[in-house]
Amino acid sequence: MKTFEDFLNTIDLVEHQMKLKEILDWIKITYPNLKERIAWNQPMFTDHDTFIIAFSVSKKHIAIAPEKVAIDKFLKDIEASGYETSTMLFRIKWKDTVDYNLLKKIIDFNIESKKEHTKFWR
Repeated sequence: MKTFEDFLNTIDLVEHQMKLKEILDWIKITYPNLKERIAWNQPMFTDHDTFIIAFSVSKKHIAIAPEKVAIDKFLKDIEASGYETSTMLFRIKWKDTVDYNLLKKIIDFNIESKKEHTKFWR
């Protein structure tokens, strides 16, 4: 798997493919400086070769992984959007609306807080 399209093609339901594609396309348009990358069989975005955010899917949801620091910082916002969380990610059920304002806050935070970061992970 080398491209986001390759990843999307692994998703069984077309409506699920389209929902994740919409999120990935929104990030590409909103953050044209971020680089697309497939690693650990997941689509992710990086900035100056440091991790910003990644996605994976299951039958029930899209999992969004922005690192624990971002989950901790935005936990109340994530919960207010109705999303389930774990230590390292939050889940948007396929039927849920995507809170793009929340995604923007998280991505902006990761870009800013990692602008001097030289490693992939925190």
